[in-house]
Amino acid sequence: MLTITPESIWADIETIQSRTPLVLNITNYVVMNTTANALLALGASPVMAHAVEEVEDMTRLAGALVVNIGTLSTAWIQSMERAMAAAGSRGIPVVFDPVGAGATPFRTATARVLLAGGAVRLIRGNASEIMALLDTSVVTRGVDSTAGSIDAVDAATQLAKTYACAVCVSGETDYIVAGEALTGIANGHVMMTRVTGLGCIATALCGAFAAVNPDPAAAAAHAMAVM
Repeated sequence: MLTITPESIWADIETIQSRTPLVLNITNYVVMNTTANALLALGASPVMAHAVEEVEDMTRLAGALVVNIGTLSTAWIQSMERAMAAAGSRGIPVVFDPVGAGATPFRTATARVLLAGGAVRLIRGNASEIMALLDTSVVTRGVDSTAGSIDAVDAATQLAKTYACAVCVSGETDYIVAGEALTGIANGHVMMTRVTGLGCIATALCGAFAAVNPDPAAAAAHAMAVM
């Protein structure tokens, strides 16, 4: 289990504010503005870019890459793949949000293809999304979870092993899995399911913390505590 303290969280926040890391977001239309404002409020520097012509160049400038498939389209998948490959080759942390995985075969298959590239250091999603990445029989209700976060811990553990990354399952209690270690952050609130884009914002904050903290599990725990 990670040791998360106010001091460790604040140390990362101060580093974000002093370094102002560029966080590249290939994210959905619904949350671009609110995500940018959340990152600015934390002290990071957000950029939203998804054009295939520039995404590799933009990735090379970033401290972290956040990939969110919320408003998925074929035109964006190539950009996501290129950006993730560029980040992986340069050791830039990639945070992946499999929004709506389990809702449609196209969405679930795309999430798995992107994960198979091997660049992802942290996956953050709700319980149904995390479970659907392993089991095609799991069905989500659009982008809403049909399971509690505790129900997805086993799936998160398997994903963490399969893709050599950390996994954050958000819910009433947020669970962060890395290897055999499991950490719970009991900060969840029902309002997360009632306000548009709060899960996506949480993922973006994970990106900001991952830009300054080399431990993706600690970055996720700090981000979710702040969220």
